[in-house]
Amino acid sequence: MAYPSSSSSQPLANPVSIISSHFCAPYPIDLAIIRNVLTISDGSFVVTDINGNIVFKVKGAFLSVHDRRLLLDGAGNPIVTLKQKLMSAHDRWQVFKGDSTDSSDLLFSAKRSSMFQLKTKLDVFLANNTKEEVCDFKVKGSWLERSCVVYAGESSTIVAQMHKKHTVESILIGKDKFMVAVYPNIDYAFVVALIVILDGINKEDSSGSGGDFDFLGGIN
Repeated sequence: MAYPSSSSSQPLANPVSIISSHFCAPYPIDLAIIRNVLTISDGSFVVTDINGNIVFKVKGAFLSVHDRRLLLDGAGNPIVTLKQKLMSAHDRWQVFKGDSTDSSDLLFSAKRSSMFQLKTKLDVFLANNTKEEVCDFKVKGSWLERSCVVYAGESSTIVAQMHKKHTVESILIGKDKFMVAVYPNIDYAFVVALIVILDGINKEDSSGSGGDFDFLGGIN
């Protein structure tokens, strides 16, 4: 994928580790997000590298009221637990270390910038940002078109961006696939976790509450 040449898109000098420094690379990481949209089952949402090797898997109770999902590595080890916060006006999701949901293991949370919006806008706050006066990361764009961009805080510095990939396979066998380009020194597991949160919010909005959010592979 081609990277923008503007000064605001230059790689960050120091590694940004949110989940683990293990997922920070000094070079760009291109990942493919693939979901079999004809089935709703554990493991139907996978993330691969450009060679097709599975890097992450997502499993969870997709039909449960209390939505909780696990992000696993390729070997099936839990990396983070993503949990929807109940009674949250802005669809807040919380992300915890491993398979924990204890507040002491909170890594970050994400919520919609506003209750009603036509475009995708998420504010992301790290666990130590308790006042939440300024977000640590922001997601903007169009989820429906799979063209969201992740920015560092309120700046114009891009840390990751996604784009739709249409293939014959996706049309014939009902797979939704898009690519995510993660910039150097950015925690790519963190970026994947943000996509899982977007997917979770989309699932709710696919029932007809409107906006740009639609369920992965579904019809808005």
